[in-house]
Amino acid sequence: MFDYHVHSSFSEDCDIEMERMVQGAIDKGIQELCFTEHIDIDYPDPNWTFSLDLANYSAEIRNMQKIYGDVINIHMGVELGLQPHVLQDYKEFVHKEKFDFIICSMHATKGLDLHSGKFFEGKSLNQAYEEYYSELLTCIQSFKDFSILGHLDLVTRYKYEPGVQSFLDIIEEIFKVIIPNGQGIEINTSGFYYGIGRVMPSDDILKLYKEMGGEIITIGSDAHKQERLAAYYNHSIELLKNIGFTYVATFKNREPIFHKI
Repeated sequence: MFDYHVHSSFSEDCDIEMERMVQGAIDKGIQELCFTEHIDIDYPDPNWTFSLDLANYSAEIRNMQKIYGDVINIHMGVELGLQPHVLQDYKEFVHKEKFDFIICSMHATKGLDLHSGKFFEGKSLNQAYEEYYSELLTCIQSFKDFSILGHLDLVTRYKYEPGVQSFLDIIEEIFKVIIPNGQGIEINTSGFYYGIGRVMPSDDILKLYKEMGGEIITIGSDAHKQERLAAYYNHSIELLKNIGFTYVATFKNREPIFHKI
């Protein structure tokens, strides 16, 4: 088992120390774990400051590798919260440390956070979805320093109504950018914990990615607690098989490594 989206107390929204997460992963039989701590520059909710103590984070990763490296592979990643006006900051940030893996996610759109619901106020859901996917496309057209896109359809987790458009046309444009660049997407299993009853992204997006020649796909629990590590991993493997994928990816030094499933 591999879990390539994991947080610890180095992330603003998690209070579990890294060593406890590592021990939890070992208990679950996870062979490879990648920490992807949050950095979300200029996050619009003033109650949250998603900064990252990079020096201490890097030091603790090395410490965990030294202590537990004979029983589990531990890698250092980061999750960048995209917004168009902070991309230059990220270009400079990612070269400060040799990350194994970089997730790009969009937690705020049009300067408004998704979590509080402010982003959805005063607009139809179709308008909100279109703005979300369009801004994500704009960001990845300008910013190239990442490995995969995290929970691509995150907007559906916060608000969904039957009949809302899927905007696969914009998602197709996103894939036209990332696939030739050797970048991928993830299966994020946290949707089961947040009430949408499925992984993110949805099956139709995963199928589109496969049809367009996408091959790089990771599996991540987005765990902020030990008990959620590698959650729904077997479900994700079967889903990938059913769609036609034959490999799942891990990363080292930002290079994908493919594992047959």
